Amino acid sequence: MNTFHQPAHPKILEVPTLNPLALPRPIYSGKVRAGQSRFPSPAQDYEQAELDLNKRLVRNPPATFFFTVSGDSMIGAGIFEGSTLVVDRSIKAKSTSIVVAMVEGELMVKRLYKRGAVVKLLSDNPAYAPITLTEGQELIIWGVVTYVINAAA
Repeated sequence: MNTFHQPAHPKILEVPTLNPLALPRPIYSGKVRAGQSRFPSPAQDYEQAELDLNKRLVRNPPATFFFTVSGDSMIGAGIFEGSTLVVDRSIKAKSTSIVVAMVEGELMVKRLYKRGAVVKLLSDNPAYAPITLTEGQELIIWGVVTYVINAAA
């Protein structure tokens, strides 16, 4: 467990890792355009490869886990009620990282802000005020959000 402690600063802790599950699925080998469309080659209809979501979404399998989001404080980052977060515990959180963190027993997803002695957890929704950590307050970083999975509307 990595502990970053500076006197007169909030304490930031890293938490140990968990193991994810594998989920290989077929994937179409062509690209899907999001801009102006052209018709794909009919020969491409039969081209397939296999997509393993762990290889696509998980950089470090033993250090990766998933969370389901409750709330709307991170909508500006594309994180909505019901979003699934892919979180990697092996990545060192830096200022501006989106993290899953615990403060005073409450688990939350926020944007980390560190500048000198100032440590804050920021929402990506103007309706929510920043959480400024004070001396002696403990911040536990569970991991860094690497991907957000949302259902198509």
